[in-house]
Amino acid sequence: MTKLRAKSVLELIAETPHVRLNRLPGIDDAEVWVKCEFYNPGSSVKDRICLAMIEAAEKKGDLKAGSVVIEPTSGNTG
Repeated sequence: MTKLRAKSVLELIAETPHVRLNRLPGIDDAEVWVKCEFYNPGSSVKDRICLAMIEAAEKKGDLKAGSVVIEPTSGNTG
């Protein structure tokens, strides 16, 4: 795998690799690929939606420089 270099951790969100599964029953019936979301900085697919929510709040003006974001949920994004 290529090693990524980023100026910000935000650049790493959504840069997740795709891997083909080769040992599945009935492999002749389908080609199956998985997206390794655990490669995201927060190890979760939620990194994408959280970034989108924060960027939308910044664009709308609801989130400004110096604001604090607290993610209080356990297991989902609320």
